[in-house]
Amino acid sequence: MKTIWVRAGIVILLAAALLAAGCGGQQEADSYSSPVGQTELHVSAAASLTDAMKELAAEYEKAHPEVKIVFNFGSSGALQQAIQNGGESDLFFSAAQKQMDALAKDGLIADGTRRDLLRNEVVLIVPGDGGAVVRDFRQLTETGIKHIALGEPKGVPAGQYSEEVLKNLGLLDAVKAKAVYGSDVRQVLSWVEAGEADCGMVYATDAAVSDQVRVAAKAPDGSHKPIVYPAAVLRDAKQAALANDFLAFAGSDAGLRIFARFGFEVE
Repeated sequence: MKTIWVRAGIVILLAAALLAAGCGGQQEADSYSSPVGQTELHVSAAASLTDAMKELAAEYEKAHPEVKIVFNFGSSGALQQAIQNGGESDLFFSAAQKQMDALAKDGLIADGTRRDLLRNEVVLIVPGDGGAVVRDFRQLTETGIKHIALGEPKGVPAGQYSEEVLKNLGLLDAVKAKAVYGSDVRQVLSWVEAGEADCGMVYATDAAVSDQVRVAAKAPDGSHKPIVYPAAVLRDAKQAALANDFLAFAGSDAGLRIFARFGFEVE
């Protein structure tokens, strides 16, 4: 587990540096230089949306070659804080209502632009090859399970939902003693893929994009709040009209089909 703690420490230091600079998550085009006349749209999006958002952007850019979409992927909590600290962003896609509610309370989202787009669910995953045999959440208390990867619940919605599930199953205290916490849901996924954790809790869509893990169990119905992804244009967006247009595309039939291909339930 030394590798996990070293990586976690590095991630925390990097996140702090990014937030200090007013920029959360991982920017996809740090070295990108826009061609003359091309407009950049800055989109902050939950890490669990990474694959779907990249495809969505590619389709949008085909129809709008004058536009370059620059993503900032990370935990919804870190992105929320970056926006509150003045980080550049035109549009925010959150993995939970909590972070969007916080921005709305601070008056940081544009009136009338907020909409719920997607739904997801929580699953328990294990490495695809080898590892412990796990078929049920209640096995997490067994002595053979040493390390359980979870999202950090203070800022990672997947971690918050995971704790809800574990609490409702009466397993939270036992699991906390074995938990290792990732800075976003994709870090949780990577630890399980690498076998650095015996198992982990992620969204169903994260498990679906990896051929290195398998789903051991799905969270029981009613064990967590509905997982709803809201999106909104930000009040101080430099490209407000473009942000509204991209959001409209995300919520169109064509956009929702892309999300559905990655396993999201569409609103």
